[in-house]
Amino acid sequence: MWRKEDSKLKSSPGGPHAGSLEQDSMNTPAAVNRGIKIKGEISGQGDFFLDGDLEGKISLGSGTLTIGPNSRVNAEIEARIVEIRGEVIGALRACERVHIWSTGKLTGPMETRGIVIEDGAVLHSKVAVPQAEAQKADLPGASVNETDQPLQASSEEPLQRAKGSGA
Repeated sequence: MWRKEDSKLKSSPGGPHAGSLEQDSMNTPAAVNRGIKIKGEISGQGDFFLDGDLEGKISLGSGTLTIGPNSRVNAEIEARIVEIRGEVIGALRACERVHIWSTGKLTGPMETRGIVIEDGAVLHSKVAVPQAEAQKADLPGASVNETDQPLQASSEEPLQRAKGSGA
């Protein structure tokens, strides 16, 4: 028989577990899978996994961007952390770190505080490593001079490991 309590459960938006689903989606990164092509701009504060193709701009203020191994991206990118497992062409800015996996390829200028490049990764880039302004202000007598300028590679040739160097 029909009960009043059952009608409340059925009529509530999202059902009886809507709150827990909302919480789960807040912790799960948004994803675009292989075979999807996007032209335009993606922005937000959360994490994002991209394994499709994108042309445009990605801005994830405090989020982590993961470029999947099947992905081809031609974009201006800004995020807290960027992990590259596929191919990226364009300017990249990461507040914390860029990690280029062995399957990753980056072509374009990069600005980041930390960088990890695995064996087999391809990097055609000028790299700038900015100094933290707050750290400079804390040091007595600190001044900006030539040595405080961003580190830049001398050319856009790929980084190559010397054969037999063992490093």
